[in-house]
Amino acid sequence: MEAMRVFALVAATITTGLTSGLFYTYASLTPGLRNADGLAVVQAMQRLNVAVPNGWYLLGFVGTLVFTGVAVVLHLPSEGHRVLPAAVGALVCYTGSLVATRAVNLPLSQALAQAGEPGLAGYPVPSDPPALSGARRARWSAARALLSTAALGFLCWALVMHCYSGPN
Repeated sequence: MEAMRVFALVAATITTGLTSGLFYTYASLTPGLRNADGLAVVQAMQRLNVAVPNGWYLLGFVGTLVFTGVAVVLHLPSEGHRVLPAAVGALVCYTGSLVATRAVNLPLSQALAQAGEPGLAGYPVPSDPPALSGARRARWSAARALLSTAALGFLCWALVMHCYSGPN
């Protein structure tokens, strides 16, 4: 049981770090698009939205939820209670980042995908594409980055608490 707990915490920490890094990158890049023209913004975001969802992305995105959930469940018995608050904190924060992704970022990305291919005949060249909502996207990208980074911090603290919990 002890080895499974350690594995779950380490796997959750690694996958959360991957996802947090991705969200941090989005949050760091999105403000740079505010001053670009509408066509450039749509092209850049459409290309990112096609490139990002891949196996590596899914490993972090889904793995974080699965491994953190498993870590919480494995620490429910009384000998794991010392680590439990940090593991639950991580799960709550990461779930918050998923809610932000589902509620705001995915609909914005889907609207961009439905806008069509920039540069093709008949494509409207927006000066401020409503699907992008630059300020809104930047705020929610920052929120996702902060929530997933907080989840990473909680998991790091869970590992520290696990190391100092003494022999079980």
